[in-house]
Amino acid sequence: MSIKDNLLRLHRELPPEVKLIAVSKTKPVEAIEEAYAAGQKVFGENKAQEMALKYEQLPTDIEWHFIGHMQTNKVKYIAPFVSLIHSVDSLKVLKEINKQAVKNDRIISCLLQFHIAEEATKFGLNLEEAEALVKAKAAYKNVRITGVMGMATFTDDKAQVRREFKQLHGYFEFLKNKYFTKDTSFKELSMGMSGDYPVAVEEGSTMVRIGTLIFGKRDYTK
Repeated sequence: MSIKDNLLRLHRELPPEVKLIAVSKTKPVEAIEEAYAAGQKVFGENKAQEMALKYEQLPTDIEWHFIGHMQTNKVKYIAPFVSLIHSVDSLKVLKEINKQAVKNDRIISCLLQFHIAEEATKFGLNLEEAEALVKAKAAYKNVRITGVMGMATFTDDKAQVRREFKQLHGYFEFLKNKYFTKDTSFKELSMGMSGDYPVAVEEGSTMVRIGTLIFGKRDYTK
């Protein structure tokens, strides 16, 4: 099936309120252009410099989401144009995003990344750390926290994946009810990838990050 056919199938499956982020990391500009021609305008990358290069080569109305682990020395590459950073997992990162947002005269939207998986390799906050970040955020006027993100354990055990997504949804509701009751921009629950997005959608996801089911298997040699 073509990239266009894959996108059409996913859009038929996903509820209209769920945003599809086409994960284009490691994929050539030509593949993104093919997806764009099929109507896809939201793309996710996990390397700041690769994303900045693609931004320069592609249409200006693309909405770019940074979905990888955010290193402070890389923020400057994407701060001029990024629509949403999914992976804020420390005060250090939040401060740097704010600093670069000020330099670019922007307010940058961000998600707090939670660690919900049993795998130790994944990054993310626990609830106590997230609360500390939300409280500290008042000092950083050029960052907007618009929700949370998390990755479930890579497993065939759907019950476990569902538990982890439920947990993330619980964190989202807790933060919303405690800190964001009057902030309508805090609304995003980014969870679900190619292997588990149907469960994520059932558990309340507002954004799914899908690469393989659109572009095919990734080239990990890049």
